[in-house]
Amino acid sequence: MHLHILGICGTFMGSLALLARDLGHTVTGSDQSVYPPMSTQLENAGITLMQGYDRSHLQPHPDLVIVGNAMKRGIDAIEYMLDAGLPYISGPQFLADHVLQGKHVLGVAGTHGKTTTTTMLAWVLDQAGLNPGFLIGGVPLGFSQSARLGGGKYFVVEADEYDSAFFDKRSKFVHYHPKTAILNNLEFDHADIFDDLAAIQKQFHHLVRTIPSTGRIIAPITETHIDEVLEMGCWTPVIRTGLDTDTQAELYAELIQADGSHFKVLEQGKVIAEVQWSMTGQHSVANALATIAAAQHVGVSIVQACEALSSFGGVKRRMELLGTLRGIEVYDDFAHHPTAIETTLDGARKRLGERRLWAVIEPRSNTMRMGSHKDGLAHSARLADEVIWYQPEGLDWDLQPVVEAASNKSQVSRSLDEIIQRIVQEAGEGDAVVIMSNGGFGGLHQKLLAALQS
Repeated sequence: MHLHILGICGTFMGSLALLARDLGHTVTGSDQSVYPPMSTQLENAGITLMQGYDRSHLQPHPDLVIVGNAMKRGIDAIEYMLDAGLPYISGPQFLADHVLQGKHVLGVAGTHGKTTTTTMLAWVLDQAGLNPGFLIGGVPLGFSQSARLGGGKYFVVEADEYDSAFFDKRSKFVHYHPKTAILNNLEFDHADIFDDLAAIQKQFHHLVRTIPSTGRIIAPITETHIDEVLEMGCWTPVIRTGLDTDTQAELYAELIQADGSHFKVLEQGKVIAEVQWSMTGQHSVANALATIAAAQHVGVSIVQACEALSSFGGVKRRMELLGTLRGIEVYDDFAHHPTAIETTLDGARKRLGERRLWAVIEPRSNTMRMGSHKDGLAHSARLADEVIWYQPEGLDWDLQPVVEAASNKSQVSRSLDEIIQRIVQEAGEGDAVVIMSNGGFGGLHQKLLAALQS
């Protein structure tokens, strides 16, 4: 069957394309923004990519069009698809119908940490010999690609609360029917489709309604917004995780290193194992605990899980070290929400100590562009010594008040060249530069590395 995917370079749709290809289908796709690492992964898989959304991309007619959730009415390919009566489906529905049937699905949901935790869980199950299938909304460093069908009965999926398609406004995760569900955290996000936190909680409650009574829900003990969801109705055993020794959590961690790179894992107050790894930050430890609890539900011991996590390589664009030039480390991170910015910089600060930390931040997400989080941005970046806020074209509000509210050295820049020039001139040996964006940032990462090298 010939499948054409509209919006194929999105992290979810790109991973879905790999699964569809592995099912034996011929896969092509269109996207407005074709950039690495997803475009590279798809091209290496032999999938033909087309720039833009022209109706000619649907000629000759594919057998089925898979429609990404970024697609809207008025797009040329969408109007042609509807006028020509072509069969179409959302990405989450295709995944549910063609991949997840008959599987024990392990879903990872939450505002932050979904991609990393999904990758961790897939890694742990893989190291335990379970050969899981998985779909990750990013490019993992421990696997050759972001999705695979696997050979066993388990499938790990990043369970996103974003909507499914222009014709299906339910959250993606409602389609997946997980038996094991991680609910990592819950904050307001996606202001372009959700009016408030309560609207997101309602979707999470729809997810909880689909989890069987023989399943398992894993949730941090400190997340009151998740507690409120579970109070709406819960028919599944819940395992609680935490980071404090005095917590009532069944599974918790004691930090050996303050940056989270080494910690003990305790169950019911008893030390079971330790994890010593390359990850940092308390958010990474929290992700690890959720992973361990989910893996335990499918028969992987805590000791096995901790051994696997100790060799976990991470995910591209999650504090990924791109290079060290002139003694200056350059990192790429996907953070695009105040909480994610704060936790990422907290982990970096604890690792770097007194070394100078630069944060270069592009407020690119739809929620950021709408200004929904602007009041918390200055505080979120307070742990950096130097902050450069990039004011892209099309941002509906001015970043200058964020700088004025900052307690650290901050500035607004409207030019990538200006950002590069400042870092090249002022950064010194031992400094670390963390570039934060959920997009390509105009190729800033590689441009900065090239400028530092020259």
